[in-house]
Amino acid sequence: MSKQIKVLVPSGSMGTGVSEAAFDRGLRESPDVIATDAGSTDSGPHYLGTGEPKCSIAVLKSELRMLMTARAKLDIPLIVGSCGTSGSDYGVDVMRQLCEEVAAELKEPVRVACIYSELSHDEVKKALREDRIRPLQPEISLDEAVIDRCSHIVGVMGIEPFLHALDEGADIILAGRATDTAVMAAFPIRQGAALGASWHAGKILECGAQCTTNPSSKVVMATVDDTGFLLQAMGEGVGATPQSVMAHMLYENSNPNLLIEPGGALDVENATYTAIDGRTVRVEGSIWTPTDKYTVKLEGAAPAGYQAVSMCMIRDPEYLARFDEWLARFDTVMRASIAKRLELKDDQYDLQFRAIGKNSILGELESKVGTPAEIGVMAIVTSPDQTRTREIIALLSPHMLHFPLLNAEKVATHAFPLSPASLDRGVVYEFVLNHVMAVADPLAPFRFSFSTYGVAA
Repeated sequence: MSKQIKVLVPSGSMGTGVSEAAFDRGLRESPDVIATDAGSTDSGPHYLGTGEPKCSIAVLKSELRMLMTARAKLDIPLIVGSCGTSGSDYGVDVMRQLCEEVAAELKEPVRVACIYSELSHDEVKKALREDRIRPLQPEISLDEAVIDRCSHIVGVMGIEPFLHALDEGADIILAGRATDTAVMAAFPIRQGAALGASWHAGKILECGAQCTTNPSSKVVMATVDDTGFLLQAMGEGVGATPQSVMAHMLYENSNPNLLIEPGGALDVENATYTAIDGRTVRVEGSIWTPTDKYTVKLEGAAPAGYQAVSMCMIRDPEYLARFDEWLARFDTVMRASIAKRLELKDDQYDLQFRAIGKNSILGELESKVGTPAEIGVMAIVTSPDQTRTREIIALLSPHMLHFPLLNAEKVATHAFPLSPASLDRGVVYEFVLNHVMAVADPLAPFRFSFSTYGVAA
């Protein structure tokens, strides 16, 4: 068996906490690299739309200090992908500044590579005109006007930018938007481990301990070689089983046997999963097949309008029993009032109601029926004009407190959980790009900056 490459992953996403005991246990295994993801689209388009991080900056710095201290002690690389939640340039710069501060505090010289993934509107429009962009499913129509609407566009990098930064001598890599798998797979591939095993290990590692019997334990490690990899749970009393490891191929992936990544596809249909002990699983048989055309996924967010919300709580037993009737009547009466009093047509605003405690997630698809103890009714108003949005929510709010089931009924009394009853959310965003862009050079869409921090003045 060739040299084994150990990849230690401290958590599923930086900024969410690290189990120090489990991390220390992983460090005692002498890993060759520490790699972690730091972003996601799971929390919606706001973070890409604004470019701002979701996580606490103080927490990010605390975790970065832990990782940098461990990196320095073992003299191994530290790789962080999708900095700042969305991988925006600002997100990378936030992490760069924290890295500089920690390096100065530790008095430890460190060479840092920043990889920026934001793309200009002109760059994307040029690719569109050259027919190098195609949609993914679900398909979203794309033209130059849509591109111009975007406040931020990022390209999702594969392993090549990480390999370049490592070749340039980076101790720490702070990357913009990247596939979670590439963050974990890059170093083993650079060291000569099998492509199939490296990519498969990367996929299993991406969310930390989610591939174990206790996802909250955070820390996992993979040992990759020329025929497969070992997946180890690092948490005390935490296990890894063939089922828990295999199941992660289902996570955020439409085909559990096939994973599409920049530059190729991972086929695990014939992979085998073997329990070594209670916390270790051996995986073999994964195949990596390069594609003829290299593509980079595009993510873009654009302003969707100005939004405001208002919420009331309903507890009266009669209203709960006849809630659907009440809400349908309220919706009809309010839309008529908006048309008459504000002189707005339906296509000039968007109004939604969420029945929290009843079916606010699935709506009409909800199959579980029953009468809850209370229901929170959230009205969400969005329109292109901030004044218009405020006027609509101001019209709605008083009626949410007393709107009756019937006209000739005693005054109903519901409850506002907050005062003021409505909240102005300002500009909200929507995802408008779900496409891939063909590139001749996997490095071309990305920009690199190298700095050395922690050097005494």
